Amino acid sequence: MIPFSPPRIDQKTIDAVTKVLLSGWITTGPTTKEFEKKITEYIGCRKTICFNSATAGMELVLRWFGVKEGDEVIVPAYTYCATANVVLHCGAKPVMVDIDQKDFNISVAEIKKHITPKTKVIIPVDISGWPADYDEINALVTDPEIQKMFTPQTDEQKNLGRILVMSDAAHSIGATLHSKRHGSTTDVSVFSFHAVKNLTTAEGGAVCLNLPAQFDCDAIYTALNIKSLHGQSKDALDKTKGTWRYDILEPGYKCNMMDIQAAIGMVELGRYDENLERRKKIFDFYNQTFSKYNWAILPAYKDAVKESSYHLYLLRIKGATEAQRDLIIQKITEKEISVNVHFQPLPLLTAYKTRGYQMDNFPEAWNKYQNEITLPVYFDLTDENLQNVANAVITSVEEIMK
Repeated sequence: MIPFSPPRIDQKTIDAVTKVLLSGWITTGPTTKEFEKKITEYIGCRKTICFNSATAGMELVLRWFGVKEGDEVIVPAYTYCATANVVLHCGAKPVMVDIDQKDFNISVAEIKKHITPKTKVIIPVDISGWPADYDEINALVTDPEIQKMFTPQTDEQKNLGRILVMSDAAHSIGATLHSKRHGSTTDVSVFSFHAVKNLTTAEGGAVCLNLPAQFDCDAIYTALNIKSLHGQSKDALDKTKGTWRYDILEPGYKCNMMDIQAAIGMVELGRYDENLERRKKIFDFYNQTFSKYNWAILPAYKDAVKESSYHLYLLRIKGATEAQRDLIIQKITEKEISVNVHFQPLPLLTAYKTRGYQMDNFPEAWNKYQNEITLPVYFDLTDENLQNVANAVITSVEEIMK
C-alpha cells in the first residue's frame, strides 16, 4: 500500500530528538525558543510563538483580541472544523461564507456581503497550501466604509481600529505572495505542524505575528505565552534563573510546545526548501499526467502573484457526483493506493448542521467537494510510486465514469 502522507523521519530527526532527551530539558525550553526565532527569520514576520497545535494558537489569538459572545467571525464553509470550532469556544458566532469559483479559498465578494457591526475577525483558509486573496482581504478591512462599521470593545480592538485578519495557514508554510513568504502578508498567520503537514513536529503549530507598528509584538508574545501556561507569570525556563516565585494572572490553558517537538521542527525547517522542491516536482508530474484527460480538473499552484506550499494535490473529476467520487476512491484503494478528501464542508457535519447551517447555502463549496480526490504528496514518494498512483487513478476513474 502506498500511504497517503507519512512524515519524513530519518536518522537526522532521531539524532535531534535524542539530543533533547539526553539534555535534561524536554518541555518548553531553549530548543522551542530557538525554533520560534528560526521561524521568524524564515517567514519574515515580526514575532513567532509556538504551541501544541495550530488550533490552540488560533483560539488564543481570538481570546487575546477579545472575541466573545455576541461577536461574529467570518470563516469559509470549506475548511476543517478547527477553523470554526475555535470561534464557538470563545462564545462567538462563526459566519460561514462560500468559496470562490476559481479555487478552494474563501470568496472576498461573499466576505463583503456578510460583514456587520458585530464582525471582529475574518479567518481566511489557505486550502491545500494555496494562499487566499490577501491583497483583496487586507484592502477590504481597511476600506473606510467597512472600518466605519467596526465597533471595538477592547483595548486591542481599539488599537487596531478595524477587523482583524487571522490566516488559517495550517497548510501553507513556505507558500509565497508577491515573492514574500506567507505569514508576513496579513495581521496574524497560524501554521500547523501536525504529522501530515509539510513541516511536522508530530503535533504543534505556530502563530506568526505581523500586526501594524502600533502593536508591541514582544508584549503580545508574552501575553500569549501566559495564556498557554495556565496564566502563569513565568514559564519553567524562567523559573530556573533563581527566581522561582510566580503568580497566576488569569485562568489560562495548557498548550505549550515541548522541546522534543521543536527538535523535530528544527530539522524539518533546516531542509524545508528541499522538501518544497520535491513536492513541486510531484505536482508537476500529476498535472502533466492528468492534463491529457478531459475528466481531470487540475489545481492551481503557481501564478504571477502566488505560489503554493504544495501541501495537497486536489484533483477534481469533472461531472462526478459524490457517490461516483466515493466509488472511484474505493477502486483506487483496492489498487493499494491511499487517497483522501479535503474537506467535508462544515454544514455537512453534525456539529454544524444542528446549529442551523445548511449546505444549500454554499453551492460552490458543494460543487468542489462532491468530485474532489486528494492524492499522495510527500518527500519520500518515488517516481515509481507516482506512476502507480497515476495509473490507479486513471483506471479507477474510467471504470466508474463510463
